[in-house]
Amino acid sequence: MTLAPVWTPYCGAAPDLGEWRWNLDPILLLVLAAATGLIVVRLHGPRRLFGLAAVAVLAVGFVSPLCALSSALFSARTVHHVLMVAVAAPLLAWALPERRQGALLLATAVQALVFWVWHAPAAYSAALSNDLVYWVMQISLLVSATWFWGEARAASAPAAVVALLAAMLAMGLLGAILTFAGQSVYAPHAYTTLVWGFTPLEDQQAAGLIMWAPASALYLFAALGRLGGLLGSDVEARAA
Repeated sequence: MTLAPVWTPYCGAAPDLGEWRWNLDPILLLVLAAATGLIVVRLHGPRRLFGLAAVAVLAVGFVSPLCALSSALFSARTVHHVLMVAVAAPLLAWALPERRQGALLLATAVQALVFWVWHAPAAYSAALSNDLVYWVMQISLLVSATWFWGEARAASAPAAVVALLAAMLAMGLLGAILTFAGQSVYAPHAYTTLVWGFTPLEDQQAAGLIMWAPASALYLFAALGRLGGLLGSDVEARAA
């Protein structure tokens, strides 16, 4: 008889249906409090608001019951990661000083590669087996995405639109692969989804749809925003 492996994710064991467990890790709370204090002291105006909003989004991902739920459902983990790379990361990028590095192509490739690598079954399982690997995953996702959004912010509108559409395609392609895989591939969730009313495959398909539609749409909306700004500036220039 082969026993199922016991996974020990950072957010704790998978909760039962209806169990909404908050993560009150004192080190995490201290880091978030320190980040909040630093933002209040060092940033001003809109940059302060962007920074505080980013910390609030990270708190939702790591402190709220979403953290524990992500131990049970891969779809919840996907929501967690999307909040990091497509909500918290752009907010952080707008909170930081704008710097034109000229590395938009590299940043686009790196952030997509990091996201894909950590959603490979072996890497994902390792992150849910060891807290150090877990934090390497989370920090690398956030840093690479913040770099990408910062580069997209500083780049010209046409270049930013192309990069954002490329990021959208990378996110959507991974989502499509997970949606149509035909079998569940994430061992940590093989025994944790049923109590929440999902088979492991249904949970994986839900995660794929989240990446494929709403997550990809965030990059599309950002691209449309930059394109709209470009067209608006052209109209103003012609009117002048």
